[in-house]
Amino acid sequence: MSPSDSKRGKRPDENQPRPRNKLMSLGLRPTGREPVDYKDVETLRQFISDRGKIRPRRATGLTPQQQRQVATAIRNAREMALLPCESRR
Repeated sequence: MSPSDSKRGKRPDENQPRPRNKLMSLGLRPTGREPVDYKDVETLRQFISDRGKIRPRRATGLTPQQQRQVATAIRNAREMALLPCESRR
């Protein structure tokens, strides 16, 4: 049995295309013309920790541009009192 014939290292769902990042898996495709909406509180809550901090890019799996858009949307939502600010210091 040659190494190419064995199925070791293959995941069962490898043939299915995976979303490239978290926003795409949520069905959002933010671009420069369509930024993340600050009024979509349910989506923004997924990018906030339980202490109210914005999750880092390595934890969210976003691209740098998308992370900036999400962070700006969270800040705008906090300014409008749609999301809580960090309360524990």
